[in-house]
Amino acid sequence: MANAGLQLLGFILAFLGWIGSIVSTALPQWRICSYAGDNIVTAQAIYEGLWMSCVSQSTGQIQCKVFDSLLNLNSTLQATRALMVIGILLGLVAIFVATVGMKCMKCLEDNEVQKMRMAVIGGVIFLISGLAILVATAWYGNRIVQEFYDPMTPVNARYEFGQALFTGWAAASLCLLGGALLCCSCPRKTTSYPTPRPYPKPAPSSGKDYV
Repeated sequence: MANAGLQLLGFILAFLGWIGSIVSTALPQWRICSYAGDNIVTAQAIYEGLWMSCVSQSTGQIQCKVFDSLLNLNSTLQATRALMVIGILLGLVAIFVATVGMKCMKCLEDNEVQKMRMAVIGGVIFLISGLAILVATAWYGNRIVQEFYDPMTPVNARYEFGQALFTGWAAASLCLLGGALLCCSCPRKTTSYPTPRPYPKPAPSSGKDYV
């Protein structure tokens, strides 16, 4: 019963991480314009995501521009896009696979070992999905740090971490934690001992004494 609860907890955490990865990919706040420097302009906020860049005015008006050319984007942004999409697709596959292996489901009830293996396979796919999301967000965050501390970057063109980046890190952590909990439901191998051989029974005595 405790193993079933651990399995369900892992699935819920991984599912929440998958939802968080979708939200992180869709949000445009991957990096926000930094206000470090002497000339601080607070009348507008500039932020960029994986698919568009936006400008938010102090009046509440928001203008966004979708990145038109794919080939014109830098390699970091293209790789981040690809890794996030791969992580989301792997998470979708992991949801279906892990659902079949959940103990609360009716699938594969006649084969308990195969059912538990499906849950473990789903957990492994969740781990790979979380790693893809983690690499994407860490790679993008490293680029932000490098550009921020680059002396050749103008002060008014420096960016900081946005909310979507923190959401991606949280989503990757949940996917990794949930996948690890699902992998803990791996069936334990039982040690099989050889069947002991029966000793031959002694022949019954005939009751006759021989001299």
